[in-house]
Amino acid sequence: IFAERLLHNPDEIKTGAGDPYQVFTPFWRKLKATVEISVPLKSPARIVAPDTWPDSLEVEDLDLTPIAQDGVDWATSMRSYWMPTEVTAQNQLDAFVDELLSRYSEDRNRPDIYGSSSLSPYLHHGLLSPRQVWDRVKTYTEETGQEKSAEVYLSEIGWREFAYHVLWHFPDLPEKPLKEKFESFDWARDSETFHRWQKGLTGYPIVDAGMRQLWALGWMHNRVRMIVGSFLTKHLLVPWQDGEKWFWDTLVDADLANNAMNWQWVAGCGPDAQPFFRIFNPITQGERYDPNGDYVRKWVPELRDVPTSCIHKPWEAPESLLASSGVILGESYPKPVVDHKEARQRALKAYERIK
Repeated sequence: IFAERLLHNPDEIKTGAGDPYQVFTPFWRKLKATVEISVPLKSPARIVAPDTWPDSLEVEDLDLTPIAQDGVDWATSMRSYWMPTEVTAQNQLDAFVDELLSRYSEDRNRPDIYGSSSLSPYLHHGLLSPRQVWDRVKTYTEETGQEKSAEVYLSEIGWREFAYHVLWHFPDLPEKPLKEKFESFDWARDSETFHRWQKGLTGYPIVDAGMRQLWALGWMHNRVRMIVGSFLTKHLLVPWQDGEKWFWDTLVDADLANNAMNWQWVAGCGPDAQPFFRIFNPITQGERYDPNGDYVRKWVPELRDVPTSCIHKPWEAPESLLASSGVILGESYPKPVVDHKEARQRALKAYERIK
C-alpha cells in the first residue's frame, strides 16, 4: 500500500536488533543497500471511464474557494505560483535536474537564489512519485558522471522516507515528543509573540521574510524553515506543536510525516534531532545564507533600502541611516520581539530543568 508514495514499506527496514531506526544515516544506508527501487511505470495510454457516472456534486458546489470560505481571495499569489497538474510536476522535475541539480549541494541553503527543487508539493499531492524522482536523478548521474549534488539531493528524498518510517512506528509523532523528557518542558505559550511570528513581525528580518513567504506562496525555503522553527521554539519558547499546526494550515506541501518530524528535529525532541542547546542565531543565519539581503528585501519590502551591512540587524544601524532608508523601528518595521542573547539564555535555563 506504500508503493506509490514511498520507496520502501516502513515496516520493511529494521535495525540488527529488530527495532525501528531513529537515526537517519544508518537508516538511509540500510535502505539503499537492501531495497530494490524499481523503475517507475509509464503512464497508461488511456483510462477507461465507467459506462455510467455516479451522481455527484460539482466542485464549485462545495464552496471550497477562499472567497466562499472567508470572503477574501487570499490565494492569488499561490495560484500564480503553483499549477497542480502532473504535467507541471514533470516539467518542474526536468527543469530542476537539467538546470539546477549540478549546483544543488552548493545552492540548496540559499533562499536568495533559485536553487531548490520545489518538488515537495507535487510529491505530497501524488502528482509525482519518489520513484520518478529517483529514476530521473539516477539517469542524470549516469549520463553526466556528476554524483555529489545528486547524492545530496537523493538524501533529501531519503529524509522523507525516514519521516514515514518513524511515523509508522511512532504514530503519536505529530502530538508527542519522541524524547519523553520534553513532555515536562516549560514552554512559555505566549499568544502575542506567537501571533507576531505568524505574521512575520518579529523584528528579525530573515524570520519575517520566511513567514511572509509562507503566507504568500504556501511554501518556504527549507533553510528558512529551520531558522523560523528554531526561533519559535527556542527564542520564543512556544511549543513546537503550535508551529507544526500553523505549517499544517499554511503549507501547500504540509506532509504529515515530514511536518511532524521536522518540527521535532528543530525543537530537539525527535529522532536524530538537532540538540536543543544548538540555537540558531537569526542574525548570522541571515548573513550567511542571504548575504546580500535579496531574500529579505523581496519579502520584507519596508527594508528594501537598508544597506546590506545592517539588513539582518536593522536595530544596530544609526537612526539617521534608517531614516534615510525610510525605516522607523517600532513604526514602519517592528523592533525585535526578544533580545537574541537573553532569549538564548532563557532557553538554555529551561532545557537545564529537564536534563
